[in-house]
Amino acid sequence: MLQVCLNGSRSWEHCPGLPVTAAELADAARAAVAAGADDIHLHPKDPDGADTLDPGIVAETLTAVRAAVQGIPIGVTTGAWTVSDPVRRAGMIRSWTVTPDHASVNWHEDGADLVAGALKDKGIAIEAGIYSGTDASTRFLTSPYADQVLRVLAEVTDTDPQTAPRTARELLGRLTPHVTAPILLHGEDGGAWPVLRTAAQHGLPTRIGLEDVLHTPDGTPAHDNATLVRLALSSNRHAPA
Repeated sequence: MLQVCLNGSRSWEHCPGLPVTAAELADAARAAVAAGADDIHLHPKDPDGADTLDPGIVAETLTAVRAAVQGIPIGVTTGAWTVSDPVRRAGMIRSWTVTPDHASVNWHEDGADLVAGALKDKGIAIEAGIYSGTDASTRFLTSPYADQVLRVLAEVTDTDPQTAPRTARELLGRLTPHVTAPILLHGEDGGAWPVLRTAAQHGLPTRIGLEDVLHTPDGTPAHDNATLVRLALSSNRHAPA
């Protein structure tokens, strides 16, 4: 599986072509799926470009993207930067009138179980975000939701292209003996492409998109998400077994 992460917590200043509005995200999703993505992760944003869990904006964004890519699963963030108080964050999730197919929960953040419970109560599948360099794996493996997630997102925060693959393997070593859900492995910035190749070598689902990386494997600035998807699929086909 190749998930496309359309925008993340980046802003226009990071990437002038970043999809932010509902219409832009719908267009970006359509192009990425046409390029070969089969799952979508996105961050709904307010008029100032900040990530939000606001029910109206979430509904508008999901409705537009679903119309553009019918039948493709769509997920959103629940990161603590959207609403710092996990009680408020869970309350906003419970107030959603249009729900995503899945949503990511970062297990290094306080209140992860509370947020996961709100998602489960709404019938939204949970992606468990496990960041390298944090205690997320320990927290997750002792969580009551550890065996109730759609997948685990093994998120390599090491951005050094030389060391990121080793960090990825170390993270997998902490997870694979214990988790039953599929593991999606991905990196970010300088580590994104090396970790994507590591995922291919291990036969794991992965993801790519402007949330994770703004350049192609040769260092050229990425034009859009669809370009990154095409390059990721090409890279995976040529990855050594």
